[in-house]
Amino acid sequence: MRIILAAIEPKLIEAWKEFFVGEEKVSIIEGDITKIECDAIVSPANSFGFMDGGLDYELSERFGWDLEKRLQQQIRDLPEGELLVGQAMLLETGDADVPLLISAPTMRIPTNFNIDTSINAYLAMKAILIKVKNDDRISSVAIPGLCTGVGRMQPIIAARQMFQAYKEIILEQRMDFKTFGEAQKYHWNINPQGMIWTH
Repeated sequence: MRIILAAIEPKLIEAWKEFFVGEEKVSIIEGDITKIECDAIVSPANSFGFMDGGLDYELSERFGWDLEKRLQQQIRDLPEGELLVGQAMLLETGDADVPLLISAPTMRIPTNFNIDTSINAYLAMKAILIKVKNDDRISSVAIPGLCTGVGRMQPIIAARQMFQAYKEIILEQRMDFKTFGEAQKYHWNINPQGMIWTH
């Protein structure tokens, strides 16, 4: 399995390098993710499949706007009627260089409110890696910064969350909490900017 982390933001590249140093399965590329040849590319979209902004706009331009319509129909066909943050969905693109797209919401609707203090990058990355790990068609996947665009999450926090998901799913370093306090500390460490208690 080859995991390609790609972005044009230098701060995100540096943050990824800090966390993923020494990981042979991970390549970090500073450049346009839509130009990379791979088995699957990730759309960090929303729960209702709108692909008309940010990176999703570029993906729609690359693969055709029919992709957005097909994604939205597949989401409507789900029992829940939406693709929850922490879930992922695969679509065929019809493109020889990038045959599959993984839609993995980083937010329910396009918004920047409270995304930077969330653990949504962690949840989306987990969903992506679970999907990739369980599909024999995928031996390489290109993943952008999660929550770092519209969501405005700080690159260092997004990288931390993506690496934590990588450790759990790819390195199989499973969580094992003996107490509520351990679970709470683990959750807080994923995003120290997030609030656990309001009073």
